[in-house]
Amino acid sequence: MDAPIDLRSDTVSRPSPRMRQAMASAEVGDDWYGDDPTVNRLQDRAAELTGKEAAIYLPTGTMCTQVALHAFVRAGHLVACEASAHAGRTEASSAAVLSGIAFRYITAAGRGLLTAEQVRAALLPDPYDVSVVDLVTIENTHQVGGGSVMSVAGVREIADVCTAAGVPLYLDGARIFNASAVTGSAVEEYAAPASALMFCLSKGLGAPIGSILAADAEFIREARRLKILFGGAWRQAGIMAAAGLVALEDGPARLAEDHVNARALARGLAELLPGSVDPAAIETNIVFADVSGTGRSAPEWRERLAAEGVLVTMIGDRIRMLTHIDVSAGDIDAALVAWRRAAKE
Repeated sequence: MDAPIDLRSDTVSRPSPRMRQAMASAEVGDDWYGDDPTVNRLQDRAAELTGKEAAIYLPTGTMCTQVALHAFVRAGHLVACEASAHAGRTEASSAAVLSGIAFRYITAAGRGLLTAEQVRAALLPDPYDVSVVDLVTIENTHQVGGGSVMSVAGVREIADVCTAAGVPLYLDGARIFNASAVTGSAVEEYAAPASALMFCLSKGLGAPIGSILAADAEFIREARRLKILFGGAWRQAGIMAAAGLVALEDGPARLAEDHVNARALARGLAELLPGSVDPAAIETNIVFADVSGTGRSAPEWRERLAAEGVLVTMIGDRIRMLTHIDVSAGDIDAALVAWRRAAKE
């Protein structure tokens, strides 16, 4: 039986042969002591790419964000974010348990992308001095918004509002290299207005594990302490960091292929299920198909597609599909054939 076409996430990709070779020959030390040379090279390279003074390699994007929230926000205070943002929804319980933090949710009018005016309104002081916002976080690309991309100018405008209010800006840039591939703006340009940012090596860039948190040197010094506090002080992590270095070398240049494949998938679905997806709105590697008008529930579609050899996830009435390094143009054609078969059943 052929392997399924796995569109559940861009985290399901397998390490490339070059990554596996780099992992097998990686020079290692003990990262708890800070003497793993491959981890240190990865952190230095990440700092260089983001234009920040320092960076730290962590197991997951969630840990990056939770470390940042703990460092920026006092217990009992708030983080302002878009209402469907990963940090404020998927990670809300983590922030509550680890740091005693809650969120002020802002509903964006356009695909999860906040405006400076919305942020300015969210930062107005509470006349009773009860609700205090310590941090603003933005997500770029915005996952629930369908991989929507905020421009560098948009980030700068929000950062200016934050500066005026004396509140730092945190950039959840899990897929910031996808945003960069669309706009042509360097990751460093996106990072410059933010006090700190994270990005994932294990999403579109194709590494098997790990994310980066980057900021000024003093902040990363505190982040290293919190990394240990939160149980992320791994040992010979250079084995994984070696794959991360390859991901930074090889990954960004090929992201446009994923975007092309995502648009092809969206066009095919728009023909099969009119109104389910707008191909013109697909900017990056994320496709949501609204199946609420098909007479079948999203779980039914997911099961039928799995039976046809295509793996997907869902959010509400929408089927979520992500293209990645292990999904070819031929796989997109095969996935659309599977959708057609599932539709006929």
